[in-house]
Amino acid sequence: MTETVGAFVAKTHLSELLDRVERGEEIIITRHGKPIAKLAPTDRSTKRARALAAAKRLSGLGAQLQPGTFDWEQWKTLRDEGRR
Repeated sequence: MTETVGAFVAKTHLSELLDRVERGEEIIITRHGKPIAKLAPTDRSTKRARALAAAKRLSGLGAQLQPGTFDWEQWKTLRDEGRR
């Protein structure tokens, strides 16, 4: 997602814009309506954002699981089929 903001807004809200860039967004900065710069995530911050998003999804899955619902017999059957 790319958003365009003016130089004054970028200056006054730089911290917020950097947080958004860290989450993977790109932001075009304009002066008098003309694009002059682009804030974009580095490879490192993009990887970090994806890792944080994956961790959040995994955390949500853990909340959905119910203790004691794992079927060990079914697991053993699937394990044995995989060994063939």
